[in-house]
Amino acid sequence: MLTIGHVGRRFAGGVEALRDTSLRLTEGDFVALLGPSGCGKSTLLRLIAGLDQPDDGALTWDGRPPAAGDIGYVFQDATLLPWATAEDNVFLPLRLRGQGRDDAMPQVHAVLRRVGLAGFEKSRPRQLSGGMRMRVSIARALVTRPRLLLMDEPFAALDEFTRHKLQADLLEVWRDAGCTVVFVTHSIYEAAFLARRIVLMTPRPGRIDREITSTLTQSPQTRLDPAYAALVAETTRGMESALQ
Repeated sequence: MLTIGHVGRRFAGGVEALRDTSLRLTEGDFVALLGPSGCGKSTLLRLIAGLDQPDDGALTWDGRPPAAGDIGYVFQDATLLPWATAEDNVFLPLRLRGQGRDDAMPQVHAVLRRVGLAGFEKSRPRQLSGGMRMRVSIARALVTRPRLLLMDEPFAALDEFTRHKLQADLLEVWRDAGCTVVFVTHSIYEAAFLARRIVLMTPRPGRIDREITSTLTQSPQTRLDPAYAALVAETTRGMESALQ
């Protein structure tokens, strides 16, 4: 899908966020970018999204470049319109593309059902819990049926129980939608539970130190599986090495 070749990014004031970073994404991947705060994870996500441009290297799309709606983006904060209902927040990307409300509502309601919000279509953000607001944000990113879903620490501010539930729900959405996911996190446990490929990044300037492949089959019992504990341990050792 995408080849990131020897990318570097420097900001005003001499801050070098990324240096010589290379990564390849394939269709259907679930990739976790794991590293300490400030290592360039979010910068790399913005480069993939086309919201920023590298100073060095290049991002090369295989085949056609992404069209409107091909990339969904979920931020750490739900970033919802506070005056709009859940369905109107989800409708927003379709409205910006010129789609009529009546035509779009079946699609909007279907994606809200997919993320577990059937019955809350008319609720406003202030009427929803933090986890429910994040579900609306995910639904908004999914409504255009993106090929690539970019997620920047979307569960970091949630309590552990809500986070675990949304992680499991996200895996179901990923399997059903068949999209590629790039998920930024600084949680080893989250990366081990979610990702098929765990990409470990060094402190700033961020570089990719190594990649760990997961063969776990996620289920409600995954976190109790010795194989999960082994993957967490392997990732922890890899991260400790990357931080040196």
